[in-house]
Amino acid sequence: MLIDAHAHLDKYGPQDEDGLESAIAEITQHKIFTISNSMDLASYERNLEISKRCAWVLPTFGVHPWNASQYTDCLGDLNKAIEQSPMLGEIGLDHFFVKDASAYTAQRKVFECFLSAAREQGKIVNLHTKGAEREVLELLERHKLSRVIVHWYSGPLDVFQELVARRMYFTVGIELLYSKHIRTIAQAIPSRQLLTETDNPGGPKEFIGKLGMPVLLKDVVRGLAEARNTTTEAIVETVQANLAELTRDDPWLTDTQRKISGEWQNGR
Repeated sequence: MLIDAHAHLDKYGPQDEDGLESAIAEITQHKIFTISNSMDLASYERNLEISKRCAWVLPTFGVHPWNASQYTDCLGDLNKAIEQSPMLGEIGLDHFFVKDASAYTAQRKVFECFLSAAREQGKIVNLHTKGAEREVLELLERHKLSRVIVHWYSGPLDVFQELVARRMYFTVGIELLYSKHIRTIAQAIPSRQLLTETDNPGGPKEFIGKLGMPVLLKDVVRGLAEARNTTTEAIVETVQANLAELTRDDPWLTDTQRKISGEWQNGR
């Protein structure tokens, strides 16, 4: 089983040539367990609908830092979705793509709302850290969170090593094939903390010139195998075992555990 630990299936257009129907078909055919992150309430609703059509999809709720300002005055409106979601993501801070520092207060307020909920409810978080890696680390420590997926880490290596020391998990995506810095990070992630992702459909576009499709994950796996001097089979087995370990005994993810452990094989 392949693991896409960070995607956004709600972003596929239903009428696009390489749209949602094609994505679902690829996920089903290639048995790609896909964590479909949300960026706001509307995207979570769509991810929930998609998951009803494809049992390989785990929909998760989060408010992306780009959308944080929409919710700072109505955080209570998020409670139902937070309670419902088995993981929380995509959440975090962004001080790189967001240049307006006046937006950072809203980002932090919404992020801390989710971190508090994750602590209280015992949930895994799926994080965006771009340009705010040190502050994200400090907030994780303040909220005493350790069950963390760090999505597409590209920040400074000193913070990376601190996150590694706290046994957080890291997704590696297609930029591995194009960036020496990402390749260095991908080589340094301990085997027990390694996950794979696509950030489909929009994330890969900068690198491949088009929307990413689920089978792009196979290119990521091949790149990781080359970078880490191992086989694609070993990468697939390692990542599957890691997600199984991360979700072990999680009451929010009992069905996910069955799927990842191989007890569930239909992929219907």
